[in-house]
Amino acid sequence: MSAQGCPVGAYVLGVSDDAPHEYYLKSGRYVDMQAARRASDSLPRVVKPYRSIRIEPLSVNNGTFDVIILYLAPERAMRIVQAYSYASGARIVVDTLGAASVCGDCTALAIENGVGLSFGCKGSRKHSGYSDDEVPLGIGVKFVKTIEDGLGHIPETRD
Repeated sequence: MSAQGCPVGAYVLGVSDDAPHEYYLKSGRYVDMQAARRASDSLPRVVKPYRSIRIEPLSVNNGTFDVIILYLAPERAMRIVQAYSYASGARIVVDTLGAASVCGDCTALAIENGVGLSFGCKGSRKHSGYSDDEVPLGIGVKFVKTIEDGLGHIPETRD
């Protein structure tokens, strides 16, 4: 986060307690301080204490993680949502500002709500290099088995 200079990510991930409303206003993303503060105040935050953040392919992970972040074509993201809903019929609510996407929408919200779907943000698209044809989606560890089971039962998209 510090290498990327993202005060929003630092705030969302709990590294900083400095709400980014000044940053938002100076960035030109919001018309005035009231809008910038409203956006800043609405950001999700990781409240769970942690010591580190590790980014690695799932194939090399030893099973200790809080959230999986996938970069998917919209059709694949749709299937994850359908798999999540398979057993309970519960809807996934997409909650986003178009900012704080990977740190907020896909990490903090996924830990809290199970799944976080985003369209990305300027910082994540700039620094991560994922395609314009992909959307980031976070899955909280408690919901991985539910989604995996659902994927085994739902019909394919074109069936």
